[in-house]
Amino acid sequence: MAAPVFLDVDGTSIAARRTAGAAPGIVWLGGYKSDMLGTKAETLSEWASGQGRAFLRHDYSGHGESGGAFADGTISKWLSQSLAVFRHFTQGRQILVGSSMGAWIALRMVQELQKAGENRIAGLVLLAPAPDFTAELVEPALTKAQKRDLAKKGFFEEPSDYSAEPYIYTRALIEDGRNNLTMNGPIDTHCPVHILQGLADADVPSSHALKLVGLLPADDVTLSLIPDGDHRLSRPQDLDMLVRAVDAMVRQAG
Repeated sequence: MAAPVFLDVDGTSIAARRTAGAAPGIVWLGGYKSDMLGTKAETLSEWASGQGRAFLRHDYSGHGESGGAFADGTISKWLSQSLAVFRHFTQGRQILVGSSMGAWIALRMVQELQKAGENRIAGLVLLAPAPDFTAELVEPALTKAQKRDLAKKGFFEEPSDYSAEPYIYTRALIEDGRNNLTMNGPIDTHCPVHILQGLADADVPSSHALKLVGLLPADDVTLSLIPDGDHRLSRPQDLDMLVRAVDAMVRQAG
């Protein structure tokens, strides 16, 4: 595998991997605590190579091969890194594929790019989307002990189903999340959206995806519910569905 290239974003070294190819290109946005070498990103990379299609992925600060500390990360920070990587490494129209928190970053990227007059997003494919997860999913479920930890220590920890390291949620992440909310009104993406959501997702309930669909008013929105799909959507049949969704979005954009 090719070594990553690095882009300095506000003094932090952000690792990216880019394959040149046809437009619309595919831009992968991973989830909280995941890196660009995960199963879904690798599957899409292989598919894009086989199609001769441009593919870009990166690690947020504190993730994977990028610099910076995970605990210093916020949505605003990860968003600005994602925009910098997008602007530096892509040309022409792109399809954003966002997993979990990456779906939140994708929706915020669309907003920021539109604001800047850069209308280059040809489509969105969102897997187990977790926009606004700090306000919608984490904050309402905080225990007294977690609230105390946030107030006193500035963070709390939770065991992770996906790694030996606990998840860390900081007060800065939660407070900054409120400045990046996307589900507080209609979301105009000005492009087709395909959402894939597992009904057996223990982390992001399917009701969250349904709420998101209800906020995407004018655009062509497809929701694919996977009855036994969990949050990771990394089984062979899930990966097959992901590739088909991205392939269909490419054709639609074409």
